[in-house]
Amino acid sequence: MQTPTNKAELRQQLIAARRNMDADAKAMADARILQRLSEWLDVHQPASLGAYIAMSAEPELMSLYETLNSRGITLAMPVVLEKNQALIYVPWQPGEPLARDASGTMAPAKREHALQPAVVLVPCVGFNDEGFRLGYGGGYFDRTLAKEPKPTAIGIAYAITRAQFAVEAHDIPLDLIITD
Repeated sequence: MQTPTNKAELRQQLIAARRNMDADAKAMADARILQRLSEWLDVHQPASLGAYIAMSAEPELMSLYETLNSRGITLAMPVVLEKNQALIYVPWQPGEPLARDASGTMAPAKREHALQPAVVLVPCVGFNDEGFRLGYGGGYFDRTLAKEPKPTAIGIAYAITRAQFAVEAHDIPLDLIITD
């Protein structure tokens, strides 16, 4: 991969790399991520988990959500109520209806009750060796993680999306990044 000249170009390259993964390789990578994340959750046992609905060939975690839900862990999904604001998290269980939020991303249709998850999973377009995430450019996770109390933030990424990029003043480092 050539070194891109800006973050927008890097995002495009990394998303393309995810989308171009062979189906079997992606399934194996997702299984490794699921295993590593499950092991972390077994040790730390958070009462609540901020999850995400996979898009743009992100690692798929739905089977883990179903398992965690059956074990009594409260799941919550991020919702954008307004552009350029922090995310809110609302309770969600696998199978409950989804609808597009203010950013156009699929999120729980019911949004009446917000909660503050102890741990949030943060999908990464890319990540660097210093623990910073490259996202889609909207700044939603950085604004969310800048608020107190800050949840434990776990980046979820494929190893092929490790990249070097400039960190900006508003970027918030992740506590941990789990890859395949």
